[in-house]
Amino acid sequence: MSGEVLINLTPMETRVAVVENGVLQEAFVERSRRLGIVGNIYKGKVVRVLPGMQAAFIDIGLERAAFIHAHEVMPANTPASEQLSINQLLQEGRSLVVQVTKDPIGTKGARLTTHLSVPSRYLVYMPDSAHIGVSQRIEDAEERERLRAIVEQEQAQTSHEGSHPPGFIIRTAAEGASSDELCNDIRFLHRLWNKIDARRARPASPAVSLIYGDLPLFMRILRDVMRDDIERVRIDSRENHARLMEFAREFMPDMLDKVEYYPGERPIFDLFSVEDELQRALERKVQLKSGGYLVVDQTEAMTTIDINTGAFVGHRNLEETIFKTNLEAATAIARQLRLRNLGGIIIIDFIDMEDAEHRRQVMRVLERAMERDRAKTKLTGVTELGLVQLTRKRTRESLEQVLCESCPVCHNRGTLKTAETVCYEIFREILREERAYGPDTYMVLAAQNVVDRLLDEESTAVADLESFIGKPIRFQVEHHYTQEQYDIVLM
Repeated sequence: MSGEVLINLTPMETRVAVVENGVLQEAFVERSRRLGIVGNIYKGKVVRVLPGMQAAFIDIGLERAAFIHAHEVMPANTPASEQLSINQLLQEGRSLVVQVTKDPIGTKGARLTTHLSVPSRYLVYMPDSAHIGVSQRIEDAEERERLRAIVEQEQAQTSHEGSHPPGFIIRTAAEGASSDELCNDIRFLHRLWNKIDARRARPASPAVSLIYGDLPLFMRILRDVMRDDIERVRIDSRENHARLMEFAREFMPDMLDKVEYYPGERPIFDLFSVEDELQRALERKVQLKSGGYLVVDQTEAMTTIDINTGAFVGHRNLEETIFKTNLEAATAIARQLRLRNLGGIIIIDFIDMEDAEHRRQVMRVLERAMERDRAKTKLTGVTELGLVQLTRKRTRESLEQVLCESCPVCHNRGTLKTAETVCYEIFREILREERAYGPDTYMVLAAQNVVDRLLDEESTAVADLESFIGKPIRFQVEHHYTQEQYDIVLM
């Protein structure tokens, strides 16, 4: 499998596409006016304690106060018998150093923790924990032990006498890394943390301030996404190509040969039809090659995905058609979750299969496809209603939330009242106005298609209403009105 990373940079936004075998798999968009803040460390101030929720709101200088739960304030691995209430842990007005674990999404503020960590390419540095963990995606037992032994030895050598040593999580990218590479990473993280710690302890710093900001998106991608199968990283900004090369030279020298400046006249996102794929990723309907399709509905509470056979009729029988559609859908769903960055609860309604072996095979294909996801996912199996449910960790806004806004016409319902429904609302409103005020004439202001219906299909009903109230009703088209808008003027 071969992959490429395409980076499109403008003063307004940064866009990154991860392409595998010519197909877009992941997309990241960060706007200059609304930068992602996951990983940033702030000095904040407690503005409100919520005993009923065992949580608190923290002012970190954003538009909305951020949220922290009691278990994110207590030391990690605190026994249940020793856990304290939020009132014992925090008081209003107190200063607190926190790290963002989830960006503000929709109406919800950022999520925070006091369990600070700083990532590098191979490791995550945890200053307040001596634990050494290894990514579960490194499956080889000997490799896990080799990596752990290297980190433990370096941890013992670099920790100061009498002080408690920091902890580390060994990331998936560390698989196959040499001892020198890991040790260099550890020393870099020690130096970085010392700088952060000095800023944190500075007495003159404001009560609410940024202590540490994570790397910009185009550098984070090199640190977090690069794998052996990524053959090239192409960036269309000469200035930022130089910055990326400098970053790679210092921290990822083995990636230097893969980073390229893209000077082409053709926009970089036109390669591999990335621009078209991004447009399709905002649509509800996802076509499958077989002729079947998915319907993806994203709500605040959860995302639902429905599978349909569509135009696919198969060659043998209905059960075989359903089975092949579900197999193709399982792979497509895993890609759509990554591409759209859908998080939280996800409910999948596969087409019902009678054969138990078919159901098992579809679940295995879905599980294998989800293994490629860098976000933490949990597949909880099939419900009594035959629905597959899974969770995917949500840390940043979805692609739709970054690129779109709620429709001001339908108010995010996704539907509009029909012209017929609006006509009947107008009739009821006229009757209410007649009982309350009894004017001489009524003037109805409405959209073109509503007035057209009132004068055509509903003309008999209008005539009956005029006869009933004994008053004339006039109509006027307002071209800037939406289908649901109308006004009744009393004359």
